[in-house]
Amino acid sequence: MRGWWAMLVELHIRDFALIDDLRFEVGPGFGVLTGETGAGKSIIVDALSTALGERTGPEVIRTGAEKCVVEAVFDTSDSPAAAKAAGQYGFEVEDDTLVVSREIARAGRSQARVNGRVATASALRDITSLLIDVHGQHEHQSLLMVPLHVRILDAWIGEDATALRSQAGDLHSQLQALREERERLQTDERERARLLDLYQFQLREIEAARLEEGEDESLAAERNRLANAEKLYTAASEVHDALTGAEGCAVDRLSEAARIAQRIEALDPSISAITESLATALIGAQEAAGAIRSYIDEVEANPARLEHIEERLELIRLLKRKYGDTIADIVRCAAELTGKLDGLTHTDERSSELAASIQERQSRLADVCAQLTALRNQASRAFEKRVEADLAELAMDKTRFEVSIQPCEPGPEGADSIEFLLSPNLGEPVKPLARIASGGEMSRIMLALKSVMARAEVPVLVFDEIDTGIGGLTAQVLGDKMASLGRKCQVLCVTHLPQIAGKARNHYSVGKIVADGRTRVQLRALSDGDRVAELARMFGADETSDVAAQHAREILSVAGTGNG
Repeated sequence: MRGWWAMLVELHIRDFALIDDLRFEVGPGFGVLTGETGAGKSIIVDALSTALGERTGPEVIRTGAEKCVVEAVFDTSDSPAAAKAAGQYGFEVEDDTLVVSREIARAGRSQARVNGRVATASALRDITSLLIDVHGQHEHQSLLMVPLHVRILDAWIGEDATALRSQAGDLHSQLQALREERERLQTDERERARLLDLYQFQLREIEAARLEEGEDESLAAERNRLANAEKLYTAASEVHDALTGAEGCAVDRLSEAARIAQRIEALDPSISAITESLATALIGAQEAAGAIRSYIDEVEANPARLEHIEERLELIRLLKRKYGDTIADIVRCAAELTGKLDGLTHTDERSSELAASIQERQSRLADVCAQLTALRNQASRAFEKRVEADLAELAMDKTRFEVSIQPCEPGPEGADSIEFLLSPNLGEPVKPLARIASGGEMSRIMLALKSVMARAEVPVLVFDEIDTGIGGLTAQVLGDKMASLGRKCQVLCVTHLPQIAGKARNHYSVGKIVADGRTRVQLRALSDGDRVAELARMFGADETSDVAAQHAREILSVAGTGNG
C-alpha cells in the first residue's frame, strides 16, 4: 500500500533463517513488531539489512534451501535524492518505485539487484542509505565510538559541511600521494642509480642499431637471393636463352610469325586481331628478355654482403627478444626509456615541484579545514539545543549535551577532534558519553539523535529493541517520542514494551509455528481487538486478565488521539 509516509512499502523474504516465505506489507507512520522472545522479530530486521547491502554469509540460508532471497520495495516520491543516486548508477526509477534485492547462495555467492538489474553491494548501500536507516540492538554502542561523532554533526549540518569535508578528503589524499612520491625520491637513491644505468644501457643498445621500419623484411628477402645466387643466375640465363639467346628462340619465332600474319592480313583483314595479338606477344617477349638480362646482371654471389645481412638480422632478433615483437615495438620502447630517463635525471627538479605542490595543497587544506571548523562551531550550538530538547521529551530534561570541538592535525575530515559530552544531572560537569550514560540513557540519547537527524536525513527509520534497559515512565515517553517521530517519517520498531507498542499506528505480531515438522516464522497485522490481547500479554498477563486488557485499551485509546 502507498500513502502518507509509506516509504518502505513491502518486504518479501524467502528461505532466510527460520523464514520460508514471508511477505510484509509495511504501513505508514509508526509501526511496531512484537512477539515472544525468540519469535523471529530480529530475523526480519536482519533480512531487511541484507536487502540493503549489509555483509551476509550463507549461514543465513534456511536449512534445506540452496539460496535465500530478500526483496524490499520503496516509494521514492518523497526522496528525490535516492532516485537521483539510483540514476547516477544507471538505474531508472519509474512511477517512484525502487525495488532492491539480495540473493545469497549456499555456494557463497551474493547477487544484488536494483529494479531488476544487477548492482554491486556498494551501489546498493549508497542508494538505500538515502532511504532507510536501520538501528540494531547494539547500535547505541556506536555512540561510544568518538570518530563517528564528527560524521553525525556534519550529517546534521548538511550539504555545506559534507561538501567541505569531501574537499578536505580529496586534498588530503592528494597531499598523501605527493608526500609518498617525494619520500620515494629521497629514500630510493640507490635504486634510482641502478635504474639510471640500466635504462641508459638499453637506450644506447637500441639507438646504436639505427633500426628502420620494415628493415627486417627487406633484409630477409635480400638474404634469400644471396643465399641462392648461383641457382638464380643459372635459371635466369636459361630463361634469357629461351627468349633471345639461341637459334629458334622465342623472340625470333614470334617475329617471324608476326611478319607472316601481316602478309595474310593484307589479303584478308579478318585476321587483324590475330596479327595484333602476335605483335603484342612479341613486344612482351622482347621486354621480358630485357628484364631478365638486367636481373642476370644484378644476381651475383656476394659472401661478404650475405654475412653482413646475417649479422644484422641476428642483431634485430636479439633486440626483438628484449624489447618487442616488431621493430615498431622496439622504437616505442626506446621512447619509453627516454621518458623514464628524463624522470630519473630530473629528480631534483621533480623534488622541487613536489615540495611546491605539497605546500600548495597544505595551504588549500588548511583553508578548507578553517571553513569547516567555523561552520561546525557555528552549527554546534543549535545542534546541542535540538538534542537537549529531544532529550527533555524523553524524561531527560535536566541533561546537558555539548559538542566538544578541539583542534587536531588536518586530515580527511578536517582539523577538528569532535566528541559528544553529557551531564545527566544538574550541577555536574559534562563528561564523555562512555563515562556517563547508562544503557537506558544511551538508548534515549540515540533516539534523540535519530529524531534530530530525521529532519535532515533519511525518511525511514528502523529500531531493533533500542528499549533495552528501560521501563515505566521512561518507556511511555519513549513511545510518545516514537509516535511523534512517526508523524515526520516512517518508523518501524521491534519492542517488548507495551507502553511503546500501544503508541504505534500499525502493529504487527511475529511468532513461530510448526508445520510439517519444520519451524516457521509468521507475521500478521493486528486488528484493534488483537492488539488488546497482545498488549495484555506484553504486560505479563494471560488472556483472561480483565485488568491487563483494560490497561491495554486505555493505552490504545490515548495513543489513538495522537496518531490521527
